[in-house]
Amino acid sequence: MTTEDDLEEWLESELQSELDETEESELEDWILSEKVKSLYQRQHPTTLDRRSYMKSLLRLQSELIKLQDWVIHSGEKVVVLFEGRDSAGKGGAIKRIVQRLNPRVVRVVALSAPTEREQSQWYFQRYVPHLPGKGEIVLFDRSWYNRAGVERVMGFADEGQVEQFFQDVPEFERMLVRSGIRLTKYWFSITDEEQQLRFLIRIHDPLKQWKLSPMDLESRVRWERYTLAKEEMFARTNIDEAPWFIVPGNDKRRARLNCMHHLLGRVPYTDVPHDEVVLPERKFNANYERQILPRELYVPGRY
Repeated sequence: MTTEDDLEEWLESELQSELDETEESELEDWILSEKVKSLYQRQHPTTLDRRSYMKSLLRLQSELIKLQDWVIHSGEKVVVLFEGRDSAGKGGAIKRIVQRLNPRVVRVVALSAPTEREQSQWYFQRYVPHLPGKGEIVLFDRSWYNRAGVERVMGFADEGQVEQFFQDVPEFERMLVRSGIRLTKYWFSITDEEQQLRFLIRIHDPLKQWKLSPMDLESRVRWERYTLAKEEMFARTNIDEAPWFIVPGNDKRRARLNCMHHLLGRVPYTDVPHDEVVLPERKFNANYERQILPRELYVPGRY
């Protein structure tokens, strides 16, 4: 039988495993050459220390679990858009938000380039099937605002299509809000110098080179065109029903925490009452004998 001491030791082991997983997730930002790491640290001398960051991260993640429970309990529908410059930290923020949440409740949508059939459809059509139902949260890692940004700057949409988008999107988002969706739009902002540094890090880090696409490299060349496109997008789509919120992203740790804290404040969640969970006693069958399975069914123990 399991004793109280055994249970306490097991729980402590599980907690340490959770912390190790979080630490492993954070360490990916620091697997860099010494030269690049030194350059990064010179550029970010006042970043949050790891202990303060981890403490705040875990506290905010525990609040996000409460928000998730409230969304399920109340049948709310939540949509969060994450937009911004390439390498601005959208993906990192999304990863920390969903890290401890139920993937059946909280979904991340990151669509690939539209197919030929999708290009012939109403522009918003391919996004609609991903909108949440009752008791769901959907995070869009880039969204319909591709038309105002990358599609416009890279020439995938002509000015007539862009103008039609600007005319349509305010009413589209008002329709979402009227349908009961809580819509929040974030723009992650970084400086020209910071983007250049992050691209250099990706070039020198074999674990992150996959993040650097030809489109990302071209975005460096067209920095000012992206700036002009962003400014017009804000001017024409920052509506009362769905305003934009800018997240300063030069400091990744602060950007993640600030975004999480702000998102929690956007939803009026409350604690949801839960029935006490009681672990039932295991039933034993005196006539059952566990069969010995062939060794070839097991994954080899290489580590």
